[in-house]
Amino acid sequence: MKILITGARGQLGYELAAALANLGTVVALDRAALDLANADSLAGTLRALRPALIVNAAAYTAVDRAEQERERAFAVNASAPGILGEEAKRLAAVLIHFSTDYVFDGAQTTPYDEDAMPHPLNVYGESKLAGERAIAASGAAAIVLRTSWVYSLRGSNFLLTIRRLAAQRDELRIVSDQQGIPNWARVLAHATATLVSYGIPHLVERAGLYHMSSSGQATWYEFARAIIGEQSKPRIVPIATPEYPTPAKRPAYGVLDTRKFERAFGIALPHWRAALQSCMSSPAEPPLAPTLQ
Repeated sequence: MKILITGARGQLGYELAAALANLGTVVALDRAALDLANADSLAGTLRALRPALIVNAAAYTAVDRAEQERERAFAVNASAPGILGEEAKRLAAVLIHFSTDYVFDGAQTTPYDEDAMPHPLNVYGESKLAGERAIAASGAAAIVLRTSWVYSLRGSNFLLTIRRLAAQRDELRIVSDQQGIPNWARVLAHATATLVSYGIPHLVERAGLYHMSSSGQATWYEFARAIIGEQSKPRIVPIATPEYPTPAKRPAYGVLDTRKFERAFGIALPHWRAALQSCMSSPAEPPLAPTLQ
């Protein structure tokens, strides 16, 4: 089985390339090799490679910058997934695509299931929702996996930001009124590999929208406290969202209900605290570091 992974230098794509290495012939392409904003190149690459499975880990994830770069955010997060869906259908391939809790407005106070009405608050969330809908409209056999607060020991993310700032400052002021679930990219990649190991017919049979996430919930403040651990410095100070204004609005609540995913695939991801501890004690490179193309 030929497996195409997009976004191969991103924190999730890199982990996926390692996790899927033993399940087929993996072609892992980064943005230099495959720019999802280039529609013609995207379709041409897919037709040349003819993968049986497309795993789309590429995304425009700069939430605040997306407010000024709406066109590019929609090109990568909305138009490209639609093309991937259309080409997957043409090739009789399966598409696995990752989406986000930011499709919701955070007005709920109980976990969001897949039937909850999306209402994004920012351009990033709007573009990701448009991508979900474009995939559905393509008619492809696709599994769309919403997740949240992804981090790893690579790239740009909350874990690495907190570690960097902790070495520079005596005090960190962290938002304490937004709730979600932190997710280690390696855990998400291994869960995805388990899905793929079931085989293409299994994926086709269970095509649809799912919430895939670790269990538990946290605020950004609690996440930061867990990262810092027992260190006496820096001091972590909880603040309200208005005290840390950003160009893009964030949902106050983005906890995802994962029961549908667990029933369909028999997989339950670990509690976010357990995953974080494993991440912080692990090497930055996965056991099978991928060769990128």
